Amino acid sequence: MSMFEIYKPNQGTRVRWSTFLVGAAIGLAGAWWLSEQLSFLQSGWGVYLRYGLPVLLLGGVALLMFWLVNRPSSADFMIGTEGEMKKVAWSSRREIVGSTKVVIFATFAMALLLFMVDILFRALFDAIDVLRIG
Repeated sequence: MSMFEIYKPNQGTRVRWSTFLVGAAIGLAGAWWLSEQLSFLQSGWGVYLRYGLPVLLLGGVALLMFWLVNRPSSADFMIGTEGEMKKVAWSSRREIVGSTKVVIFATFAMALLLFMVDILFRALFDAIDVLRIG
């Protein structure tokens, strides 16, 4: 298999493209950072160096990401990941909103219960002179 051959081209395309694009975005951020670090190069050949090195870096990252997403081991992993994600039973918006309401209510109920227990212990400790308030 050559470097520019796409391994199983019709499988796992979403995961592979998103992985490639995230890697390319990281490479773009790195190229921008490198260009900023080389900002002292303002004249002559320095301008070519300031902008040429980041472009070479970006091209290298793009080639590396293309190679990584098409290696048989990583491509098979991404294909399997996409297949498993298609099997997931995603909750509906209504179920998520209902579950969120239950969690918020339970959190407030627990906070109220702990507040009342705290007041009870404070009164108990004050009555047996373990805690003196005010």
